[in-house]
Amino acid sequence: YRNFTGKGLRCLLDVPNTEAYGNAHHSSGRFCSQSSQLLGEKIPSLQISSVGQLPHNFPAWNLQIIRSFHTSPSLQAAPVPLFWILVKPAQKLFAIILGRSIRKWWKALPPNKRELFKESARKNKWKILLGVSSLGVVFVMFYFTHLEETPITGRARLMVFGKEHFRELSQMEYDMWMDLFKSQMLPETDEGYQLVETIVGHLSESNKDIPQVSALKWVIHVVDEPAVNAFVLPNGQVFVFTGLLDAVSDIHQLSFILGHEIAHAVLEHAVKKASLVHFLDFLSLIFLTMIWAICPRDSLAVVGQWIQSKLQEFMFDRPYSRTLEAEADKVGLQFAAKACVDVRASSVFWQQMELAEAIEGQPKLPEWLSTHPSHENRAEHLDRLIPEALKIRESCNCPSLPGPDPRLIFRLNMQRLLKLAEGQEAPNSTKQDPSKPKLDFPHT
Repeated sequence: YRNFTGKGLRCLLDVPNTEAYGNAHHSSGRFCSQSSQLLGEKIPSLQISSVGQLPHNFPAWNLQIIRSFHTSPSLQAAPVPLFWILVKPAQKLFAIILGRSIRKWWKALPPNKRELFKESARKNKWKILLGVSSLGVVFVMFYFTHLEETPITGRARLMVFGKEHFRELSQMEYDMWMDLFKSQMLPETDEGYQLVETIVGHLSESNKDIPQVSALKWVIHVVDEPAVNAFVLPNGQVFVFTGLLDAVSDIHQLSFILGHEIAHAVLEHAVKKASLVHFLDFLSLIFLTMIWAICPRDSLAVVGQWIQSKLQEFMFDRPYSRTLEAEADKVGLQFAAKACVDVRASSVFWQQMELAEAIEGQPKLPEWLSTHPSHENRAEHLDRLIPEALKIRESCNCPSLPGPDPRLIFRLNMQRLLKLAEGQEAPNSTKQDPSKPKLDFPHT
């Protein structure tokens, strides 16, 4: 296993000296899309370790802890259309001014006119209800007339913006990233660059039967940056940080992560996310106007506006982001399976991330606070998808997977880690017999 990358603590895990799997695959295999070489042949120097049984000694596995890992950048892969970025604040400002003006107008009315207005509203309540219903029907019709079928998965998705706008903005963001990292780009002769280039080329070649994959030109950029991150712009520009190359244990894990990011671009998740956010923001303008019209003071209206924005964020925006991540995991696993990758390593990666955070002592926040699934839930989700991915791999005439299941290896190593921690803590304790250490971990 290679080192995890990050800051702070280190611990030891048992990785005994055992025979290597050999290369990633043998030369007898083929790809579904008639690729002529296997990944292992292209990277003969990389070998993936496996474990038969654990010895009594305990060689070191240096585990450097990372704080956080998301395979999408903190910024969206493609920003929303420029005109919306400029208009959005103006829309909110207009809603606030309108609501505040309605409130002031109502307060300025004499009491007798207020009563007349209320009486008129009661008499015309059905007309008012019809008008509100008509507005709701317009929004529903707009929603269903802008649904499209997602490539590969076939799921319905809301598409408000044209794809041509995003192609232009993808180029703008590409220029931004290149300007930001221009002094940190690794040359094409670097081993890390060549590794990423080989894996991305292998994944695209193995999935070239998918039009959305073959239509994009995948361009590699490896950034010398310790952050554990990778992302792919909608125009096929692939950015991988060296922190990720150090964090993965083998090329199978890296292949799955890059397949996940390629899936984001192929499924056009940036366009989908921007479309939903724009649609919800437009709807929220109605509630924003009502908040500023109903609240008696500006301070209460500000609080009401903040509550509304947080409800939208945690009830719609973040759950939708987690749904897109799960979809990218599923499709990315399929991409990796067709490339004859050991798909079982995918869930191990997220278990490693969970372990790293636990050892560092980071608080475990509820999943609903995040835009990404928790490491634990992500690993469980992938475990449920792995049997189907193995069938896809088998249908592509891939060679049999060598060695034991890496998930089993990880569990065995965790048991050894717990025993080691138990043995280290026992002599320092005055409340228990060192010969009978107590395992004080909530789970393995």
